[in-house]
Amino acid sequence: MKKRGILTSTGMEIRRREQGWAVARQVLLFPFLLSLFCRAVSEQIRYLIPEEMAKGSLVGNLAKDLGLSVRELPRRKLRVLSAAKKQYFSVNGENGNLYVNDRIDREEICGTDQLCVINFETVLENPLNVFHINVAIQDINDNAPLFLKNSIDLQISESSLPGARFLLEYAEDPDVGMNSLQSYQLSPNQDFILEVKESQDGNKYADLVLQKPLDRESQRSLHLILTAVDGGEPQRTGTAQIWINVTDANDNPPIFTQERYKVSLRENAPMGSLVLQVKANDNDEGSNAQISYVISKVSEKTLQKFSLDSQNGKITVKDPLDFEETRDYTMAVEAKDGGGLVTHCKVEIEVIDENDNAPEATFTSVSSPVPEDSVPGTVIALISVNDLDFGDNGKVSCHLLDDFPFTIISSSNNYYKLLTDSTLDRERTPEYNITITATDNGSPPLSTQKTILLQISDINDNAPVFEKPSYTAYVPENNPSGTSIFSVKASDWDLDRNARVTYSILSSNLEKLPLSSYISINPQTGAIYAQRSFDYEQFREFEMQVKAQDGGSPPLSSNVTVRVFILDQNDNAPCILYPSLGADGSALFEMVPRSAEAGYLVTKVVAVDADSGHNAWLSYHLLQATEPTLFSMGLHTGEIRTARAFADRDAVKHRLVTLVKDNGQPPLSATVTLNLVFAENFQEALPEMSDQSADSASQSDLQFYLVLSLVLISFLFLLTVTLAIVMKLRTSRKPKLLQCFDPEPYSKTGSMFPPNYEDGTLPYSYQLCLSSDARKNDFTFLKQNLQVADNILCGESSGMVFMGNGSSSLHAETQTAAEVSW
Repeated sequence: MKKRGILTSTGMEIRRREQGWAVARQVLLFPFLLSLFCRAVSEQIRYLIPEEMAKGSLVGNLAKDLGLSVRELPRRKLRVLSAAKKQYFSVNGENGNLYVNDRIDREEICGTDQLCVINFETVLENPLNVFHINVAIQDINDNAPLFLKNSIDLQISESSLPGARFLLEYAEDPDVGMNSLQSYQLSPNQDFILEVKESQDGNKYADLVLQKPLDRESQRSLHLILTAVDGGEPQRTGTAQIWINVTDANDNPPIFTQERYKVSLRENAPMGSLVLQVKANDNDEGSNAQISYVISKVSEKTLQKFSLDSQNGKITVKDPLDFEETRDYTMAVEAKDGGGLVTHCKVEIEVIDENDNAPEATFTSVSSPVPEDSVPGTVIALISVNDLDFGDNGKVSCHLLDDFPFTIISSSNNYYKLLTDSTLDRERTPEYNITITATDNGSPPLSTQKTILLQISDINDNAPVFEKPSYTAYVPENNPSGTSIFSVKASDWDLDRNARVTYSILSSNLEKLPLSSYISINPQTGAIYAQRSFDYEQFREFEMQVKAQDGGSPPLSSNVTVRVFILDQNDNAPCILYPSLGADGSALFEMVPRSAEAGYLVTKVVAVDADSGHNAWLSYHLLQATEPTLFSMGLHTGEIRTARAFADRDAVKHRLVTLVKDNGQPPLSATVTLNLVFAENFQEALPEMSDQSADSASQSDLQFYLVLSLVLISFLFLLTVTLAIVMKLRTSRKPKLLQCFDPEPYSKTGSMFPPNYEDGTLPYSYQLCLSSDARKNDFTFLKQNLQVADNILCGESSGMVFMGNGSSSLHAETQTAAEVSW
């Protein structure tokens, strides 16, 4: 039989009701708790019920216990609020009865705590009141003691002396009080007795004590039964089988330095960190002194959290710890020597709480929108806060982050009210984004922010707002006309027609053609369309102003800048700048010295691509050659070099077809044909060039006569130079003309070359020095814009356009110099 009672302001009124055990309950109200409540709480109710009550069982009548009339319950909207994951109780809003709503397992809810209380709140509206309900759960004997291992294996030496103790596997009973584990019993035998002890934490464990020496020769093993008994009604038991193997003598068991190790560990200890190290010593020698450690008596939860090194006895963290889950761990460590003797010690690990849980805030009730004529003190929201940490780490306070016309006050235990602090003005502030910060008292403190959007009213006082302050669009060139290239979006905080946004284009920086011939915009969706195909080479970007206007009266609008970038496509083939093409479409002649070695720079193909990026990356390829093994071409430089030295069996004239290809998809390319002549001087190359001109089917008669005239003019020019040299030799001991053949005409370091002369994209000037012996002519490559002595004869018209690179050697012989440039 249970009792139910309630404490009112006039005294204690006891109501008694006899019912079956399944619905037994008790309601108590403690006066000393009244100081903990705030203004919104009028009373606190406590019930006492047994666990495992059937769902739907009556706990009590809240309306009657609170002194409320049943007729006013529908208007007051009586309901239950609980921060727990499960809703264990429910209340009938019509009659005020409190019922069991879900299965109540005391062991699941409170574990081994002696006092198990489920706390929840009931809320009444009109006016708002919060009542705290505490339901104490009484334990019933619904769990029998249970050994973690059904079989206990012991290795006991025959040399063990009477009084030797062996720690046995302990049993666990999740019940509390008299229903929990009370004692152990051992099956009758002549060799051992059972001694039951109680640890400081109240748990009972048993030691197996040897009564008389064992004789392995007469009895090698023993079988005993260990029984754990609780004190409930009816009494429940659990058993474990003890198998004892008698081993040969090893007269010195390991001895721990401490019987009980106790350590405190923070819950944020990293995995693998050292908890402590147990140490046992054995006075034996050899294998009998080799000690190994093992966790012998431990719960499965403890075994998941810690690991023990069997060699050195170090206990380390195996899995992250959580103070909120388990606050302390206990384990028994067994030290076993090589002879089979064992000893045990107890390890107690206390977990220290860290402030690792931020407060949780929940809006229990929110009133939105709020009329702008609401008086100060109007309740806007009811907030519930909770922190899973312990002590100061779990104490929470709330405050507002912004300076708004609102305030937050503590309503009751773990509850806060959000109130208006002054009058509201919709025209000044149409809505408030209120941020509530819940902060605990931990070190460092943790906090949680909750935001509530509070709207006041609606008139057309908000202009449309674009999602971004500016937009950037990327459109590939050659796009089809009429396709959508981008979309803008603006939103209006107003409602209905005041929020209907239309779009238009105000202006653009395109000046060549009217704006409408380039772009247009869908007034309803904000989609921007291209009215024509864009050309990256024509213009690469442009800007425009887009206007968003609502449908209010008068309408409001806002503008945004949209910047459009045209993306390059591979629509331009490479353009070859050098070598320049002749009348027949082929490049003019390049002369290569016969003495050129492998790697000699013959010429360089220079090309550009109007595209950009990887579409303008060019590669150079040698498609055709009269002698493919004689030349090579740089893939990325366009340089044509000799792959080997010129041989007598090689042809003098060579025709090369080169391909310049870009890196676009698909790639575009261009080709150029080069004519090369192997000769040591201009006179030797001239017949080959003339033959080439005569054999070309594409040249006209006019070109033939021009070439012939050019040869005659060259001959006369050479004759004039020769005569001038002869006259000069007669009047000067050492003519300045011969200074170009001096071993050091310009510097003491030998022949001069311009830096990076191979990397240029346009040809350089060459100085041609001719000796009296045509077979010893050499070309000297000089610096750009290098001025020759004033007595050297230079001519631009040599009878035929000539392009070539000279050799890198200078001779000290008497030579005739002429500079050929283009």
